[in-house]
Amino acid sequence: MSVIKKVVTLLRGSARELAENVVDANATRIYEQEIIDAKQSILEARSSLADVMAREMQSARAVTRLEGEMARYEGLALEALEKSQEALAEEVAGKVAAIELELEEQRKAQTSFAAQVSKLKELIKASEAKIREHEREIAIAKTTESVYKATQSISDNIGSSGSRLASARESLERIKQRHEHLADRMQAADQLDRELGEKALATKLAEAGIGQDADRQRKVMERIRARQAKPTGDA
Repeated sequence: MSVIKKVVTLLRGSARELAENVVDANATRIYEQEIIDAKQSILEARSSLADVMAREMQSARAVTRLEGEMARYEGLALEALEKSQEALAEEVAGKVAAIELELEEQRKAQTSFAAQVSKLKELIKASEAKIREHEREIAIAKTTESVYKATQSISDNIGSSGSRLASARESLERIKQRHEHLADRMQAADQLDRELGEKALATKLAEAGIGQDADRQRKVMERIRARQAKPTGDA
């Protein structure tokens, strides 16, 4: 029995750990959704506030109307007394009493609505300020997460010996080495040609004054001098 309990406990712990990992992996997304839900709640609260404010305005109009009616009927009662209409004055006084009772109820309603309006406004303002704070926090969190990802990417691509950038750099080094080797081979071939090939032999013959090109400069100068010394009429 105890083994089964331990297995159940293990499964519960694994499920909790899995759930926490899922939440942590999607923390930013969950946070943003909670902010969206909070904004929706504020919109609903604003609608409720507008309804309460409308009721307050209705009560205020009712109070004004009842105050006017009460003043008018009190004037009528006074006028009835002045005309010795005692019974009529009593009847009008009853009307005034009924209006006064309704007026008290409307004043209480107006006061209650006004208090609700004030409280709802404060709650909405506080909630909106809190949401702005959460939006700043989520913006910072997302920026920080982006920086961490970029840093991790740089670390993976540059710092690791097996990274893509490291491999590309190694390939570039190999290409540079091949180019240097090719240039060295070309230079060596040119040097060998000068030392051992036809160029080497031509150079040696020219240096020894042998061959058709050995005394070319002297012959060219003699030809130019001969043309210079020839009389102009012989052209």
